[in-house]
Amino acid sequence: MLDVEFAQLSDTGRVREHNEDYVGHVVPATPALVHTHGWLFVLADGVGGQEKGEVASRTAVECVIAGFCAAASGEPHSALLPRLVQAANTRVFEAGLAARPGGGGMATTLVACALRFDRAVVAHVGDSRCYLVRRGHATVLTKDHTVASEQARLGLLSRREAAKAPTRHLLSRSLGNDMFVNVDTEEIQVLVGDVLVLCSDGLHGPLSAPEIASVVTHDADLDAATRKLVTLANQRDGSDNISLQLVRVRAVERVGMYRGRPYRLR
Repeated sequence: MLDVEFAQLSDTGRVREHNEDYVGHVVPATPALVHTHGWLFVLADGVGGQEKGEVASRTAVECVIAGFCAAASGEPHSALLPRLVQAANTRVFEAGLAARPGGGGMATTLVACALRFDRAVVAHVGDSRCYLVRRGHATVLTKDHTVASEQARLGLLSRREAAKAPTRHLLSRSLGNDMFVNVDTEEIQVLVGDVLVLCSDGLHGPLSAPEIASVVTHDADLDAATRKLVTLANQRDGSDNISLQLVRVRAVERVGMYRGRPYRLR
């Protein structure tokens, strides 16, 4: 049976007066729910400079969590997560209109990861990331939705230029700006010992992927690892809120699929 351990931390940073990030999770309360629903981790970063960023991030996370808990038994995460993120987008968009009838102005990034059996599904909008740390190496499972990153993918900028461009923090996609949003989704097989890292740009901005992987790999205590990563990010920069979730896979249940239904592999 799938089993994970996790730790999470959200820090205001050294400059900002309040925290516009928000994190949440769903832990299955019974073995039956491990099979029917699995685990969920969600992180959102309210867009700075726009009104009520903290309201947008909390609204989005709570919407995804509520939808996950109410989902039909066994619904595939690859279909469920994009639907829930779309619903969160609508909720944030409508909340923005209610707060300012003349227009929106409330927005947030969001990254969500659901795990069941031996699979993880990641859905995201914006520049909050999810890394897979395996055998000491970190792989980014998400693509930043920023102007600079989009230009790099089009070949208009090199990766080095994009990393230093003034548009590297300018979002090209976020929740709440429009009625509909394009959600990126990725599904991977997870192995025992893998660690999934969900984080806002307050962490992945000042710290490189190898640095994140090194801390996660060499510190067996996930709570201690989260504190160390936040401390390093504050020492390097600290100008933004810093949030992360670390999810370590302790056991998996290998399954195959037949006509949409899982079956155990021996």
